[in-house]
Amino acid sequence: MVVTTSTLLSSNTIVPTPHNSTLSSSSSNPKSSNISSINRRELVTSLFITVSPFFAAPQVNNPTNANPISLPISEARGLFQMPPVRLTNRYYLVRAGESEYESLGIINTNPVAKTSVDNGLSERGKKQAIKAAFALKSMGACETNFWIWPSITQRAYQAAEIIAALCGISRSRIVPEYSFLDARGLGAYEGKKLDSVSEVYALDSLSPNRKPPPIDDGTPNESVSDVFVRVTQLMSILETQYSGDTVIIVSPDSDNLTVLQAGLVGLDLRRHRDLAFAPGEVRFVDASSIPTYKQPASAVYKCLNPPNCN
Repeated sequence: MVVTTSTLLSSNTIVPTPHNSTLSSSSSNPKSSNISSINRRELVTSLFITVSPFFAAPQVNNPTNANPISLPISEARGLFQMPPVRLTNRYYLVRAGESEYESLGIINTNPVAKTSVDNGLSERGKKQAIKAAFALKSMGACETNFWIWPSITQRAYQAAEIIAALCGISRSRIVPEYSFLDARGLGAYEGKKLDSVSEVYALDSLSPNRKPPPIDDGTPNESVSDVFVRVTQLMSILETQYSGDTVIIVSPDSDNLTVLQAGLVGLDLRRHRDLAFAPGEVRFVDASSIPTYKQPASAVYKCLNPPNCN
């Protein structure tokens, strides 16, 4: 195929000639008097239009498609969105049993100490983990091809080992998660009484972007939105890595699970606390298993004549 300037330039197009162009300097030559300098953008565009029919995919179902090049669109399973259109796998959410710190009524969320023995299950927590394992077995979670994804946090991994033992599988089915399932970092509340966490949830109800006060001991101060990013990344990995399997997610705390479940069912993240998990609680990810939500005050109390509201 021979491409000439006459096929590249329309008859009505006037292209300015550069001052130092070799083409303009040859105007004294009668053979080159009708040749204009070629604009590079028009050249590329013209070449694209000329060769595109040879590369365009056939438009069987839509012959009038204006796009000159049609490429097949592959399914991108890794681009996970909340709430999802569908789930490829079956999921069970498990909160690890009570930790040693929780038994003392102390908040401990610093990831530096997450693998410490002191961050493991208390005696009560071990019993709760055993109860969770039996619950999973009775729910049919151990009957199909399944994987256990616990946080590397000591209490969550201990719970995963208990579940694996009672379900009769080897540790090769335990896949430790090193960061996406860390306990939510509560910042300056680290080391305080466990009851003070209610102040954090009060902030959550105002906005999912509110963070607990920071601290300089390495404990992160995470908002609900921060946790939401982590658990969405986790689900993206799981939905990409497995297909048609059962995945048991074991978290060291409740917030990872409540934020995850709120995202899966499309619940306002400010209300994630309505889905709170007790230590050792097991929940199958299914719309019918979602508890009845408490309506926020704004939905119950309405002011018809502000600011005069009695």
